[in-house]
Amino acid sequence: MSKKFLIIQLRAEDEAADNEFEAFCTVGGILPEEVERIRAEKAGIPEFNVDDYAAIIVGGSPFDISTPEDVKSDIQKKVETDFTRLLSKVIKKDIPFLGACSGNGLVGNFCGGTISKKYGELVGGVDVTVTEEGKKDPLLRGLPNTFRALVGHKEACETTPPGAVLLARSTTCPVQMFRVGKNVYATQFHPEADADVFIVRIHVYKNYGYFPPEEADALIERIQQEDVPVPKKILRRFIDQYRV
Repeated sequence: MSKKFLIIQLRAEDEAADNEFEAFCTVGGILPEEVERIRAEKAGIPEFNVDDYAAIIVGGSPFDISTPEDVKSDIQKKVETDFTRLLSKVIKKDIPFLGACSGNGLVGNFCGGTISKKYGELVGGVDVTVTEEGKKDPLLRGLPNTFRALVGHKEACETTPPGAVLLARSTTCPVQMFRVGKNVYATQFHPEADADVFIVRIHVYKNYGYFPPEEADALIERIQQEDVPVPKKILRRFIDQYRV
């Protein structure tokens, strides 16, 4: 029996969570029988054997690691504790893992990196540049040296986390993609998302502080002009590489 992919989500809003899950599956070419799903924001992450899965994928979230501890909700604290437990196993065993946006921050934080609001990026498209090390990586090899990607985050890694290899950067955020070991990846951009996916999120997170609410319509118009095929290829390569 083939191993399944595990998608761990952190979005409390059902519309955004369902849309994100569908995007990961559609873009990654993951069939319904190949995937399991955990909504960690509901009750945390249950104990499981990381070796039972082909790969683990973690999506975005309104949770910010850099939020002061006394302001964090109980569920956010539990989620962060659970991820510390999970990532200690994932990184020790070099289990295939892809953390996108919030997943990026969780991995970076676990590795000892500084996560702050210094390099937050407004919702929209950015030019991402592949590093020399990135050009050698199987997920990026042969792809354009610079490509468009969709972003939208309040916090990010200030520098490449200790022990990690920087694979891609942008002028507005120096750590757009990195790798730990051979199989653990993190992206600040959203490899699963296109304009339609982001429009759903713009509506859902209109009042979450990512952008002035009154700018939502103009933001949607700009997002509709974005064409972002390369990040999708990166996600598809990740899935294809670890499908067993």
